[in-house]
Amino acid sequence: MAMFGIIVSGRLVSTDYQPINERQFITTILDADNVNHVVVFLTGAIPFPEGTAGQVYFSWPDPTAPPNWQLLGYISNQKPSVIFKLSNIKKLHEMGDFSNTSTFGQQDISHNAQLGISIEPLSNIQEGPSSTDATTYVNYAQKMLESFMNYVLSYTITQAHMVPDPTATYVPLSTVQHWYTNFERRLTQNPNFWKT
Repeated sequence: MAMFGIIVSGRLVSTDYQPINERQFITTILDADNVNHVVVFLTGAIPFPEGTAGQVYFSWPDPTAPPNWQLLGYISNQKPSVIFKLSNIKKLHEMGDFSNTSTFGQQDISHNAQLGISIEPLSNIQEGPSSTDATTYVNYAQKMLESFMNYVLSYTITQAHMVPDPTATYVPLSTVQHWYTNFERRLTQNPNFWKT
Protein backbone atom coordinates (compact mmCIF):
# COMPACT_ATOMS: atom_id res chain seq x y z
CA MET A 1 0.00 0.00 0.00
CA ALA A 2 1.28 3.43 -0.94
CA MET A 3 1.74 6.07 1.76
CA PHE A 4 2.22 9.07 -0.56
CA GLY A 5 0.68 10.31 -3.76
CA ILE A 6 1.44 13.10 -6.20
CA ILE A 7 -0.67 14.94 -8.73
CA VAL A 8 1.14 16.84 -11.45
CA SER A 9 -1.14 19.39 -13.12
CA GLY A 10 -2.85 17.78 -16.11
CA ARG A 11 -1.62 14.25 -15.36
CA LEU A 12 -2.90 11.12 -13.64
CA VAL A 13 -2.35 10.55 -9.93
CA SER A 14 0.87 8.67 -9.10
CA THR A 15 1.78 6.75 -5.97
CA ASP A 16 5.07 5.46 -7.37
CA TYR A 17 7.51 6.48 -4.61
CA GLN A 18 10.68 4.42 -4.34
CA PRO A 19 12.20 3.95 -0.88
CA ILE A 20 15.78 5.23 -0.52
CA ASN A 21 15.93 4.02 3.08
CA GLU A 22 13.45 3.56 5.96
CA ARG A 23 12.54 7.25 6.11
CA GLN A 24 13.23 8.67 2.64
CA PHE A 25 11.19 8.19 -0.51
CA ILE A 26 11.62 9.56 -4.02
CA THR A 27 9.54 9.80 -7.18
CA THR A 28 10.42 10.97 -10.67
CA ILE A 29 8.41 13.50 -12.66
CA LEU A 30 8.85 13.09 -16.40
CA ASP A 31 8.85 16.05 -18.81
CA ALA A 32 9.34 18.44 -15.90
CA ASP A 33 9.79 21.58 -18.03
CA ASN A 34 6.02 21.73 -18.47
CA VAL A 35 5.18 21.41 -14.76
CA ASN A 36 4.08 24.46 -12.77
CA HIS A 37 2.25 22.93 -9.78
CA VAL A 38 2.23 19.62 -7.92
CA VAL A 39 0.00 18.31 -5.18
CA VAL A 40 1.67 16.03 -2.63
CA PHE A 41 -0.63 14.07 -0.34
CA LEU A 42 -1.01 11.16 2.06
CA THR A 43 -3.11 8.42 0.48
CA GLY A 44 -4.72 7.57 3.83
CA ALA A 45 -3.55 3.96 3.66
CA ILE A 46 -0.63 4.53 6.05
CA PRO A 47 -0.37 7.54 8.39
CA PHE A 48 2.89 9.07 9.56
CA PRO A 49 4.22 7.46 12.75
CA GLU A 50 3.25 9.41 15.86
CA GLY A 51 5.38 12.54 16.32
CA THR A 52 6.64 12.69 12.72
CA ALA A 53 5.84 14.43 9.44
CA GLY A 54 7.30 14.52 5.93
CA GLN A 55 9.67 17.19 4.61
CA VAL A 56 9.05 17.61 0.88
CA TYR A 57 12.01 18.37 -1.39
CA PHE A 58 12.20 19.04 -5.12
CA SER A 59 14.97 18.90 -7.69
CA TRP A 60 14.73 20.25 -11.26
CA PRO A 61 16.60 18.30 -13.92
CA ASP A 62 20.19 19.19 -14.69
CA PRO A 63 21.89 17.18 -17.43
CA THR A 64 25.35 18.05 -16.06
CA ALA A 65 25.02 17.43 -12.33
CA PRO A 66 23.43 15.22 -9.68
CA PRO A 67 20.11 16.30 -8.14
CA ASN A 68 20.12 19.63 -6.28
CA TRP A 69 17.41 19.45 -3.59
CA GLN A 70 15.32 22.42 -2.48
CA LEU A 71 12.91 22.34 0.47
CA LEU A 72 9.30 22.98 -0.55
CA GLY A 73 7.51 22.45 2.76
CA TYR A 74 5.93 19.53 4.58
CA ILE A 75 2.92 17.25 4.89
CA SER A 76 1.67 15.62 8.08
CA ASN A 77 -1.27 13.66 9.48
CA GLN A 78 -2.83 17.03 10.36
CA LYS A 79 -1.91 18.55 6.95
CA PRO A 80 -2.32 15.58 4.60
CA SER A 81 -2.07 17.46 1.29
CA VAL A 82 -0.26 20.51 -0.06
CA ILE A 83 -0.12 22.29 -3.42
CA PHE A 84 3.37 23.52 -4.32
CA LYS A 85 4.03 26.11 -7.03
CA LEU A 86 7.21 25.07 -8.82
CA SER A 87 7.51 27.73 -11.52
CA ASN A 88 9.35 30.09 -9.12
CA ILE A 89 12.04 27.52 -8.32
CA LYS A 90 12.74 26.09 -11.75
CA LYS A 91 16.26 25.56 -13.01
CA LEU A 92 18.17 25.80 -9.74
CA HIS A 93 21.23 24.39 -11.51
CA GLU A 94 21.51 27.68 -13.42
CA MET A 95 21.64 29.56 -10.14
CA GLY A 96 24.45 27.89 -8.23
CA ASP A 97 24.74 25.22 -5.58
CA PHE A 98 21.94 25.13 -3.04
CA SER A 99 24.08 22.95 -0.75
CA ASN A 100 21.51 20.15 -0.49
CA THR A 101 23.05 18.06 -3.25
CA SER A 102 23.14 14.86 -1.23
CA THR A 103 19.92 15.08 0.76
CA PHE A 104 18.70 11.83 -0.79
CA GLY A 105 22.11 10.30 -1.41
CA GLN A 106 24.49 10.62 -4.34
CA GLN A 107 22.70 9.61 -7.51
CA ASP A 108 23.35 9.56 -11.22
CA ILE A 109 22.71 12.68 -13.24
CA SER A 110 18.98 13.06 -13.86
CA HIS A 111 17.16 14.48 -16.86
CA ASN A 112 13.82 14.36 -15.04
CA ALA A 113 12.64 16.28 -12.00
CA GLN A 114 12.51 14.42 -8.72
CA LEU A 115 10.42 14.87 -5.61
CA GLY A 116 11.59 13.44 -2.30
CA ILE A 117 9.89 13.02 1.05
CA SER A 118 11.91 12.59 4.22
CA ILE A 119 10.09 11.42 7.36
CA GLU A 120 11.38 13.54 10.26
CA PRO A 121 10.46 14.19 13.91
CA LEU A 122 7.99 17.09 14.18
CA SER A 123 10.66 19.12 16.01
CA ASN A 124 12.83 19.03 12.84
CA ILE A 125 10.09 20.01 10.40
CA GLN A 126 10.66 23.29 8.58
CA GLU A 127 8.34 25.40 6.48
CA GLY A 128 9.33 25.93 2.87
CA PRO A 129 10.61 29.28 1.66
CA SER A 130 8.18 32.01 2.65
CA SER A 131 7.18 34.78 0.31
CA THR A 132 8.03 37.34 3.02
CA ASP A 133 11.61 36.07 3.19
CA ALA A 134 11.77 36.00 -0.59
CA THR A 135 10.52 39.58 -0.86
CA THR A 136 13.02 40.72 1.75
CA TYR A 137 15.90 39.05 -0.13
CA VAL A 138 14.79 40.50 -3.45
CA ASN A 139 14.44 44.02 -2.02
CA TYR A 140 17.82 43.84 -0.26
CA ALA A 141 19.62 42.51 -3.32
CA GLN A 142 18.03 45.07 -5.63
CA LYS A 143 19.07 47.93 -3.34
CA MET A 144 22.58 46.50 -3.08
CA LEU A 145 22.83 46.14 -6.86
CA GLU A 146 21.56 49.67 -7.44
CA SER A 147 24.16 50.99 -4.99
CA PHE A 148 26.90 49.01 -6.74
CA MET A 149 25.83 50.26 -10.17
CA ASN A 150 25.69 53.88 -8.96
CA TYR A 151 29.17 53.51 -7.51
CA VAL A 152 30.60 52.03 -10.71
CA LEU A 153 28.87 54.62 -12.89
CA SER A 154 30.35 57.44 -10.81
CA TYR A 155 33.78 56.47 -12.21
CA THR A 156 32.84 56.36 -15.88
CA ILE A 157 34.82 58.39 -18.37
CA THR A 158 34.89 58.42 -22.13
CA GLN A 159 37.78 56.89 -24.04
CA ALA A 160 38.88 60.37 -25.15
CA HIS A 161 39.48 61.33 -21.49
CA MET A 162 41.36 58.17 -20.54
CA VAL A 163 45.00 58.52 -19.55
CA PRO A 164 47.01 55.42 -20.49
CA ASP A 165 47.96 53.46 -17.38
CA PRO A 166 49.63 50.07 -17.96
CA THR A 167 48.97 49.02 -14.34
CA ALA A 168 45.18 49.57 -14.52
CA THR A 169 42.60 47.01 -15.64
CA TYR A 170 39.51 48.25 -17.43
CA VAL A 171 36.16 46.51 -17.61
CA PRO A 172 33.60 47.62 -20.19
CA LEU A 173 30.53 49.09 -18.53
CA SER A 174 28.38 46.85 -20.74
CA THR A 175 29.92 43.82 -18.98
CA VAL A 176 28.88 45.15 -15.56
CA GLN A 177 25.41 45.98 -16.90
CA HIS A 178 25.10 42.44 -18.32
CA TRP A 179 26.09 40.95 -14.94
CA TYR A 180 23.57 43.21 -13.18
CA THR A 181 20.75 42.14 -15.53
CA ASN A 182 21.57 38.44 -15.11
CA PHE A 183 21.83 38.71 -11.33
CA GLU A 184 18.48 40.49 -11.08
CA ARG A 185 16.82 37.89 -13.34
CA ARG A 186 18.19 35.02 -11.26
CA LEU A 187 17.11 36.73 -8.05
CA THR A 188 13.58 37.14 -9.38
CA GLN A 189 13.42 33.45 -10.32
CA ASN A 190 14.76 32.25 -6.98
CA PRO A 191 15.61 34.69 -4.17
CA ASN A 192 17.73 32.01 -2.47
CA PHE A 193 20.03 31.21 -5.40
CA TRP A 194 22.96 33.06 -3.83
CA LYS A 195 23.04 30.75 -0.79
CA THR A 196 25.99 28.44 -1.33
